[in-house]
Amino acid sequence: MKRRDFIKTTALGAGALWLGTKPLARALAAPAAGKFSASDMVTLGKTGIKTSRLACGTGTVGSGHHSNQSALGVQGLADLLVHGYDQGLRFFDTADSYGTHPHVAAALKRVPRDKVTVMTKSWARDPEKMRADIDRFRKELNADYIDILMMHCLQEADWTTRYQATMDVISEAQQKGIVRAHGCSCHTIEALRQAAKSSWVQVMLSRINPIGSHMDADPETVLATLREGKQSGKVILGMKILGQGDMRNRQDEALKYALSLGILDAFTIGAESIAEQKDLVHRIAAVAV
Repeated sequence: MKRRDFIKTTALGAGALWLGTKPLARALAAPAAGKFSASDMVTLGKTGIKTSRLACGTGTVGSGHHSNQSALGVQGLADLLVHGYDQGLRFFDTADSYGTHPHVAAALKRVPRDKVTVMTKSWARDPEKMRADIDRFRKELNADYIDILMMHCLQEADWTTRYQATMDVISEAQQKGIVRAHGCSCHTIEALRQAAKSSWVQVMLSRINPIGSHMDADPETVLATLREGKQSGKVILGMKILGQGDMRNRQDEALKYALSLGILDAFTIGAESIAEQKDLVHRIAAVAV
């Protein structure tokens, strides 16, 4: 399958804070009557990638090539992803550390590849390991290209200079058409601040929820950094929307928070069953902001 061409679009402006401090320019124009859908098709900034507002996460408590979703087995998680696709979810979020590449590959056999955005993440910190990861990931996913490739779990305040050679490998892969967009996920506020300033970063994946659970800093500090990234034209993706389960009994509050920020282009949540996925899709549709 040939990598399809994509059209660059102009990034939208930065958004307003939750619960209305004086707003900056809206990052996302809210649908009529303030209604959202998990299956809303959004364009991810200047990348031109069009995908669903909600991504199917596969890495709840994901590390060591295992996650809550990989525990479903290849067939079980593939069924869950395909069910999400049937609900209009066109965004599959995976990573090497989750161990879910085979599961995503199994799902991709059952849906049109060019209708799905696949985001994955590498822990490689040197050029040769990153080059090897890109080749291996494509084989494991049985995909000619990766839509979004992330440097995973960055923590160093100087990562944008320390790992420049590794970043160059990803840029070369993008020039060859085997990576469509690139960016990072960060696990310290110092690393996140560097991501917001970096001209290399096209996509920022950040932990965000109203209670500060499993986040890089308190919500207001993180939001200030994300606004800076948004203003410079970066795609902002949210994760840990439910605080890695800490807001499992406060889902409506967490979803309303995420949808009201005016900063997130899309966000990822890992359902662990078809019932959970259906409930999540229903809750997002029911939120009014």
